Amino acid sequence: MSECGERSADPAEPLDRADRVDSVDSVGSATEAFVAHRNLLFTVAYEMLGSASDAEDVLQETWLRWVNVDLGTVRGERAYLVRIVTRQALDRLRALSRRKESYVGPWLPEPLLTAPDVAEDVELAESVSMAMLLVLETLQPIERAVFVLREVFDLDYDEIAEAVDKSPAAVRQIAYRARAHVAARRPRGIASPAETRAALQAFQRAVETGDLQSLLDILAPDVVALSDGGGVKHALLRPVVGAGQVARLLAAGWWKRDAERSVEPVQINGGPGLLVRVDGEIDGVVAVRVENGYVTGAYHVRNPEKLSRVERETAVTR
Repeated sequence: MSECGERSADPAEPLDRADRVDSVDSVGSATEAFVAHRNLLFTVAYEMLGSASDAEDVLQETWLRWVNVDLGTVRGERAYLVRIVTRQALDRLRALSRRKESYVGPWLPEPLLTAPDVAEDVELAESVSMAMLLVLETLQPIERAVFVLREVFDLDYDEIAEAVDKSPAAVRQIAYRARAHVAARRPRGIASPAETRAALQAFQRAVETGDLQSLLDILAPDVVALSDGGGVKHALLRPVVGAGQVARLLAAGWWKRDAERSVEPVQINGGPGLLVRVDGEIDGVVAVRVENGYVTGAYHVRNPEKLSRVERETAVTR
């Protein structure tokens, strides 16, 4: 025992039964809180990083810090956990920025197979869409964190200030700049479920048949096609823009180069998509952006390292 009568902090000294019970209870409470907010924390990390694998790493780091927190000092578990995950994601985001500088070809976010109910939450679906994640890529790390926490998760400025280690006044200014930046670049509108289904069906038929006119009928004049092979799989090395160029690319059978192919409609990142298989194995996924009944964006991910989340649904939430 120490001079003040407290138990020694020597880790080699065995805990008595009461200490062990308190320790187990503390870990149990921490685990319960973490599990309750896990999907939210994953969504925060994913929207900041655009990578499910990195978001999972951030969650692991968050758990290791959370389990050592004295829960008696925590005023709000959700806000505290979001603060930890934001700080870890910011550190990871800076490292990812350096990694992307040497990436071969266009970099696209890691696609997620999402449940149908995600599309019903219009704001959530837009926030995790490929198009929006690409817009968020144009923000500075702090701007991205502030935008996500404020606009998507509706945290107040004081909570965000604690998460990003800035004053509330500074966070307000950052939020203003980020909103203006995103507003100038974000997708123009959101299609109704009926429009989305019809457009996806028409797009699928057109690419499967390679019919040029059908493609021109469904593609918006300023449609953009991007593909990500990560230097491992064949992919476009730069964006293709315009209905004529994209239609000719699709009609030429750019995804029919190998063996037996099948195309299956799925929901990717809260929106329409197509899962492409070759000889029964997943070859890639195409997330489709639909606006006013036309396809305005096609985001084709073939990098094998980014396809682990398209075979089973990933839960995202606000």
